[in-house]
Amino acid sequence: MIHVTDLVKTYPGKVPTPALKGVSFDINDGEIVAIMGRSGSGKSTLLHQLSLIDTPTSGSVLIDGTDVLRLSDHDKTTYRLNDLGYVFQEYALIIELTALENVYLPAMSKGTAAKIYKKRASELLDLVGLGDRITHYPVELSGGEQQRVAIARSLINAPKILFADEPTANLDMTSARIVLELFQKLNRELKQTVIMVTHEPDDMRYVNRVIWLKDGLIEKIETVNQQA
Repeated sequence: MIHVTDLVKTYPGKVPTPALKGVSFDINDGEIVAIMGRSGSGKSTLLHQLSLIDTPTSGSVLIDGTDVLRLSDHDKTTYRLNDLGYVFQEYALIIELTALENVYLPAMSKGTAAKIYKKRASELLDLVGLGDRITHYPVELSGGEQQRVAIARSLINAPKILFADEPTANLDMTSARIVLELFQKLNRELKQTVIMVTHEPDDMRYVNRVIWLKDGLIEKIETVNQQA
């Protein structure tokens, strides 16, 4: 369970810029939730606060009862590594590493035994449909395949929450559909909680709820698909 209370983010400067103006909501375990709104509405800013990539000006984010914003910098880093997974628009793969190596890198950083993380990484690549591409490098993969490698990597440490920031923005329609259906599969089979930013109205059919933002405030929260 994620419980967000009065979250504010103001970027400093000669003229401070308010990006989030006090948003509050809950997200249940096992939901797929989209954050949507016009450009500049605060979508990515909100995702960055929830995922501990950035620090809000004020407010609280409780994940399973832990106020993650009050953690020390060291503990935030550990929490991100152990409990949160990330998928970015630009894939963020290391071009010198194979698909398998990219996937197991976070587990290796955590100190997991090599035999365990290599087996887990191979299983995850099978799960995302890339079991026959584990020795390929990013330049040898399509955009959709690279994003699926990134999704497998995000799952290597069995995170509580998977955060995705415009995960299909750089993909063609077919690849985008494959990625979104994969999120549904992960949600269905692993009970994975997924929170994603998207600007595509068609993506709504893959999620349970949509948090609509407008000018840094919640415009509405809409239930769109109970069976996503």
